Amino acid sequence: MSRIGKKPVPVPKGVEVELDGSIITVKGPKGALSQEIPARISVEVADGEIRVTRPSDNRLDRSMHGLTRALIANMVHGVTEGFEKSLEIIGTGYRASKQGETLVLQVGYSHPVEIVPENGIQIDVPSPTKITVRGIDKQLVGQTAANIRAVREPEVYHGKGIRYAGERVALKAGKAGKIG
Repeated sequence: MSRIGKKPVPVPKGVEVELDGSIITVKGPKGALSQEIPARISVEVADGEIRVTRPSDNRLDRSMHGLTRALIANMVHGVTEGFEKSLEIIGTGYRASKQGETLVLQVGYSHPVEIVPENGIQIDVPSPTKITVRGIDKQLVGQTAANIRAVREPEVYHGKGIRYAGERVALKAGKAGKIG
């Protein structure tokens, strides 16, 4: 039995959960999210919690059991507290700014790179070297942060670039002097 899948998902006060066939919708103070449930997985809402069950122990059912429960738990967390990813910019002259809703990055290219956030995503720039991505959909927040990081990934010789807050970049040694 899946250890993750068999744990019930508690539904906090102020959160509504609706099941409509194979679609589950979670509404909370920050917004609403919907997710399609795999056909063989069953979801029931009762006594202030959501339970996910599977019909058998075959490989596909086992893999979908824990995944479905985790996705539902992320939806509940997203509509109540939301998700956040922080990024840091390292490098001389590298900086970020906001123009309206657009994020403008100056990271060593001949032109500034502009990133327009998708609906449901909020990008903040508390300082020129810090970026914060917020939203209720965990996947969308993570993908947006990854797209920003991909503009200038940290390079391995000097460590310059955009990285997640707290990310450690293993630096390589530069060229050794000639012997001989």
